[in-house]
Amino acid sequence: MKKSGRYKTNGLIEDQYEKGSKGLVLKNLLHIKEKRQIEEVETRELYRATDELTGIYDQEHRFTADDICSIHQNWLGSIYEWAGHYRNVTISKGGFTFALPKFIPQLMAEFEKEELARYTPCIFDSREKQVQALAVVHTELLLIHPFREGNGRSTRLLAVLMALQAGLPPLDFSEFVDERKEEYFLAVRKGLDKDYQPMENIFSEVISQTLKLYGGG
Repeated sequence: MKKSGRYKTNGLIEDQYEKGSKGLVLKNLLHIKEKRQIEEVETRELYRATDELTGIYDQEHRFTADDICSIHQNWLGSIYEWAGHYRNVTISKGGFTFALPKFIPQLMAEFEKEELARYTPCIFDSREKQVQALAVVHTELLLIHPFREGNGRSTRLLAVLMALQAGLPPLDFSEFVDERKEEYFLAVRKGLDKDYQPMENIFSEVISQTLKLYGGG
């Protein structure tokens, strides 16, 4: 097991690209240069990690910042040297800048003390409370964006694990990832003002669609 994500990486390796990839593929342990190929490997590893992690974290587990790092490392550890470590580079999307690297360790410590302690294990007596727990944890972790790559997918994986604690089937986010990305990203940004209603609306839809897929809706 690699060091906890509380320890930062010690160089610019996380911001280097594979030689011959035309700046499209981050430097990786497999020396893959084609974007399509690295995406296929990441997806395959995500399925594997999901299967493994559902057997590790049970219904009574309270998640921690180290768990978040372990989830990321389990998924991407065979691909990237920096998997499971907090990032050293600044990341922005659509003109929005996520938490600066120097603040990430403290933000993750606060996230563990506040949101993770309050909302995990995700065992609540109503769907409304389940949705609130999932939305708040999801939004706050995405705003921190602790890793160089794979923040959205690892955060959705955490949501799947929390949903299983709540007795729900594995959540299907495909509609919001594939077709409603802007709505999803806007819901994340609303979290800056502690407005979680947009993300709660998304999770309500995700749960409803997932239950229909599993014949429970």
